[in-house]
Amino acid sequence: MPDDIDDVCPAPRPAHDASKEPKGWYVPHGLPHFDSPEVVQEITFRLADALPRAVAAARKDETFAAHRRRIEATLDGGHGACLLRDPALAGIVQAALLHGVGIKYELFSWVVMPNHVHTLIAPKPGNRLADVVQAWKSWTSKAINRDRGASGSVWQREYFDRFIRDERHFAAAVAYIEENPVKAGLAAKSGDWRFGSAWERARPKRL
Repeated sequence: MPDDIDDVCPAPRPAHDASKEPKGWYVPHGLPHFDSPEVVQEITFRLADALPRAVAAARKDETFAAHRRRIEATLDGGHGACLLRDPALAGIVQAALLHGVGIKYELFSWVVMPNHVHTLIAPKPGNRLADVVQAWKSWTSKAINRDRGASGSVWQREYFDRFIRDERHFAAAVAYIEENPVKAGLAAKSGDWRFGSAWERARPKRL
């Protein structure tokens, strides 16, 4: 992992810093978000071209649950250029997710799909959820564009979050995240998918 990721993901400020106080529930750009330290959250963010405009526009005509199902099906269908099919670019994203573990958040599960990313995290005190996600997007955008010799937006502006209610919900979220490559027809079993927590657990452990 290049050292300059710390320029984008600085060390957390002191907990008393008012600018880093949790926001609770808020709606910055249309989607509701919940920000609270040490609350486990399932996060989904996607590439800028991962969702057709027609699917995004259908939100006003559907229930929230129906719209989310439509989005999930579209993402798993591989819409867009799917930049993260490239192992080098998927590796950039995975390295960024792992970089802040134990410092800014705990990371319980993750998967990097061809056009979107799922994570299950709990931000540590002094680290807002939105800042964590923005740090991932900011650094990986620069690294991906540098690798491709390109410019422009890599990620869609918003992200989806859902806080975990209990142990059963936690187990379901882990299963959903890790089985995503299987559901999308990209792997026979979750541990075969190189860029995810299931693969990490399936790796032989060094003594």
